[in-house]
Amino acid sequence: MATKQKILIVDDDENIAELISLYLVKECFETQIAPDGESALTCVKTFQPNLILLDLMLPGIDGYEVCRQIRKDSSTPIIMLSAKGEIFDKVLGLELGADDYMEKPFDSKELVARVKAVLRRYKPGTDSPAEGDGVKKVTLEDLEINLTNYSVVYKDNVVDMPPKELELLYFLASSPNQVFTREQLLDQIWGYEYIGDTRTVDVHIKRLREKISDHPAWRLSTVWGIGYKFEVLR
Repeated sequence: MATKQKILIVDDDENIAELISLYLVKECFETQIAPDGESALTCVKTFQPNLILLDLMLPGIDGYEVCRQIRKDSSTPIIMLSAKGEIFDKVLGLELGADDYMEKPFDSKELVARVKAVLRRYKPGTDSPAEGDGVKKVTLEDLEINLTNYSVVYKDNVVDMPPKELELLYFLASSPNQVFTREQLLDQIWGYEYIGDTRTVDVHIKRLREKISDHPAWRLSTVWGIGYKFEVLR
């Protein structure tokens, strides 16, 4: 029997948390609820969730700080939930390492769909198939991006990277020197159903550049007024 995937629900509104849990349990997920930021950080270690649904407005430690603390040593996917729909709030959440952002009130079917979509993309610890057996990998000088087991190795060091960052890097590197608009990247990586701003792409590019600096053989380039490309220099 397959092991159920575990979802940590972090929300101080008991009714909302229980309702989310009900939706997810119905879809055969195992859930645990944390009512505040401090207990959430404890549950991340004890419950070891496959994904975290994180409300921003929490008593004590807020959701932004919880996300920041989790990202210090974990790439567990995080979907932020908030009644705050301003672009600034979305961008800040993404900059801190969230994989997605949903505004309250949200549709239960959409929430479940996004949870499943993120989990499909994030498969830590997957054994790599033999080369030529469906492996999706881009290899460059000092850089290997493996979409099959969701790993990035830069200068012989494994780079911790949330799913969306890795997918964006892989997509660009798979089409070297090809220019993509922000709208194209948003559609390819987040899907046409993703309700977001093109600045989401800018945030993820910024995070990629912080983790993988320009190399003499390649770089992530901005094409002003259009979008981005992965430029291979030699």
